[in-house]
Amino acid sequence: MIVASDLDRTLIYSAAALDLAGPDALAPRLLCVEVYDRKPLSYMTEAAAGMLAELTASVTFVPTTTRTREQYGRISLPGRPAAYAICANGGELLVHGESDRGWRAGVERRIAAECATLAEVRERLVRTADPVWLLKERTAEDLFAYLVVDRSLLPGEWVTELTEWAGARGWSVSLQGRKLYAVPRPLTKSAAVAEVARRTGASEVLAAGDSLLDADLLLAAGRGWRPGHGELADSGWSAPHVTALETRGVAAGEEILRAFTGAAA
Repeated sequence: MIVASDLDRTLIYSAAALDLAGPDALAPRLLCVEVYDRKPLSYMTEAAAGMLAELTASVTFVPTTTRTREQYGRISLPGRPAAYAICANGGELLVHGESDRGWRAGVERRIAAECATLAEVRERLVRTADPVWLLKERTAEDLFAYLVVDRSLLPGEWVTELTEWAGARGWSVSLQGRKLYAVPRPLTKSAAVAEVARRTGASEVLAAGDSLLDADLLLAAGRGWRPGHGELADSGWSAPHVTALETRGVAAGEEILRAFTGAAA
């Protein structure tokens, strides 16, 4: 069995995304799992941390993230170190922490054959973005681009127009919190997870995720879970084998790990 899970806003949460309910005295104990610039950045509940440690002792757990390798390297998850990890939305396959060059080369060939170039997409993003709401512009692993935006000022029609323009050129657009991603369609988490399954001989895949970039991963899994927040929840996305949780925030991460450990057992 493989358990492949998105990280941000699925298993781990920034302070702004914790979404704690009820009085402070009843808040769950939290474990910091990421430090950036000498400051705590991401958390999970201590109960979730215990379940993840237990899970990694019995199955192949595959962190599956849109983060770059550098950003993923800041995270210190409980339990046994992952033998496989997927970064850059499937563009980088890490094996015992090292990038698999053959996998990366294959991804680049597929993107070149099917999609507009990163340079073209990036130029469109920068040229049409309004400095009023644009905070940062970045590329990730020379594979895709993203913007950090002021969500309250971001015009919905701009996102719609970009989505249509990018779609005609083989790219997808995903808005997650303050980040707007433009990602080539061949760059998928599901393809990388399928490669891990092939290498390990796994016959079953469990998965979890909260964003539209996780939809292909959830559809390819035998069973999946999504939290009650995020793009998938907001759009009402569902699939027969995917459990749509009502729980939001860091408590949803705990519920997802409870489901993983139950299924693995």
